Amino acid sequence: MNENALTGGKIFPTLMKFALPFLVANFLQLLYGAIDLLVVGQFCSTAAVSAVSTGSQVMKTITGIITGLATGATVLVGQYIGANKKDDAAKTVGATVALFAVVAVILTAIMLLLATQVALIMQAPQEAFDQTVEYIFICSAGIIFIVGYNAVSSILRGMGDSTSPMIFVIVATVINVGLDLLFVAVLDMKAAGAAYATIIAQACSFVFALVYLKIRGFGLSVKKNYVRLEKQKTSGILRFGSPVALQEALVNISFLIITSILNGKGLVESAAVGVVEKVICFTMLPPSALSMAIAAMTAQNIGADRPDRAKKCMMYGILFTFAIEAAIVLFTELGGGRILLSIFSPDKEVIEAGFVYMRSYIFDCVLVCFIFCMNGFFNGCGKTVFTMAHSLIATFAIRVPFAYIMSILPDTGLFEIGLAAPIASIVSIIICIVYMRTGKWKNYKITKTKESELL
Repeated sequence: MNENALTGGKIFPTLMKFALPFLVANFLQLLYGAIDLLVVGQFCSTAAVSAVSTGSQVMKTITGIITGLATGATVLVGQYIGANKKDDAAKTVGATVALFAVVAVILTAIMLLLATQVALIMQAPQEAFDQTVEYIFICSAGIIFIVGYNAVSSILRGMGDSTSPMIFVIVATVINVGLDLLFVAVLDMKAAGAAYATIIAQACSFVFALVYLKIRGFGLSVKKNYVRLEKQKTSGILRFGSPVALQEALVNISFLIITSILNGKGLVESAAVGVVEKVICFTMLPPSALSMAIAAMTAQNIGADRPDRAKKCMMYGILFTFAIEAAIVLFTELGGGRILLSIFSPDKEVIEAGFVYMRSYIFDCVLVCFIFCMNGFFNGCGKTVFTMAHSLIATFAIRVPFAYIMSILPDTGLFEIGLAAPIASIVSIIICIVYMRTGKWKNYKITKTKESELL
């Protein structure tokens, strides 16, 4: 494997080749959760559907925290690889393994002990309460596999390999589909069946990843004594990863708050908003995938002291995703939104209400092209505290209050509430542009400072 592939060659083809596996992996991960709900919805009661839906939201938050923390490993490994400091990169790999082992134990213990309390906080319906607790408990037992997959994938992405993590997700998706059908459709295990299918698929994917890496290797000489919580490497991972992890946690919580606000508008509106969120998740796949690719590519180029190449990578990402998302917005506004919504719900009232909400919300798709790609660039520079800060300002100072105000004002509806997302994104874009112009992101150079100064 040529670890330095991201620092040479034509920028756009290199970015696209590296980003494609991210796109496929992200799509499969979304499909992964959708299949669980689809199978349960076809073969089980409404209570089971509610349990899986609520439990999935909880596990999505946990996964977001883990993937956010893993960003720290991607950035640090990527910068060391770009700077051709392979021994430091190897030590970072060892520190990542040790740190994520600790994280896995702590998160698993917390979630197993608090499964019932979490279901209470989520206000799981009484009819679905026991199944919700069971789903969360079973999935929590598999947190170690989620942590393991993300630790391995973060290291590989930092080294310029986005294909292997995609393969691991493909393995998990195929196994999950088969086990969902067996446990839920054939054995009638309800929500618990979906949970068992999920953790077994994750376990198989993680084992496959370990075997794959044992045969192929990381491409670095990772000695046994490197696998420890070495102070400088561990603090570097936490410094870069913790802000992203906190951001993921709080943003997910904000979505739960907004969902709660909209649930008060009525059953049709509540269902419509849920369907729109599913559609939006799929439409935002391109900028999300490019953001992750830009972060890894920027990290290597920053390590190689090539900031101009990193900035061009960001600009290419913005232009490419903007073209895609602009087409999606046009399609939606011309009536195609109804077609997209009908994939997830046959209810005409839900589709019409969802289309009203989506017509304003959909403009966020073109705006996040700027935000996601700039966030990827800033994360690659190690400025994860900034990306966390502007995201939380836009979310909690603009989006949540705006949605709440629009929900209580007379003569306002889903269209006005849907404006909260694009308005918040505009604020984020302004903050990012101002920060970019200040040049503060340039204080990154791992190759020109002592490690103690960097960390």
